[in-house]
Amino acid sequence: MKIYTKTGDKGLTSLIGGTRVAKHHIRIESYGTVDELNSYIGLINDQDITTHDKEILKQVQDRLFTIGSSLASDPEKSKMIIPDLHMADIELLEKEMDLMNEQLPGLRHFILPGGSNAVSFCHIARCVCRRAERLTVHLAEESTVDEKVTIYLNRLSDYLFTLARKVGHDHKIPENQWIPRI
Repeated sequence: MKIYTKTGDKGLTSLIGGTRVAKHHIRIESYGTVDELNSYIGLINDQDITTHDKEILKQVQDRLFTIGSSLASDPEKSKMIIPDLHMADIELLEKEMDLMNEQLPGLRHFILPGGSNAVSFCHIARCVCRRAERLTVHLAEESTVDEKVTIYLNRLSDYLFTLARKVGHDHKIPENQWIPRI
């Protein structure tokens, strides 16, 4: 199988179900941003983080592929059975955040990204996740999107923020607090 098909040379691509849309279509932007996010999650997973965090991130990557396939499907034409998201996937992120927060000092300031590559990558992934969420919410205004997708992306960005704090804490890196100039 060849990687290139030449079918996108005129700026169109196919959704699951066969519908052709412009490569700048909000649906393409949505799942493309989820794919970008998944790559950043892989980058975080390549850092010096705990085995447990790596295992959770591997599950997150799997769920992001699930979300990507959902967003890449034409909800009116696709007959393909794709994996689905479960409330347990969202609950896992909440449980993990609760566990991490038990180890972390109370949050009393806004946190500026930075401190180490691993911490910074978590913050970059958080920002990309928020963009994916915004695009998906926009898509949901004009097409069918599983509500669990936007909820998952919302929780995932919170999880990534908390993971950034935990990774810094694990490596004894002081948080880069924002103290506003007044």
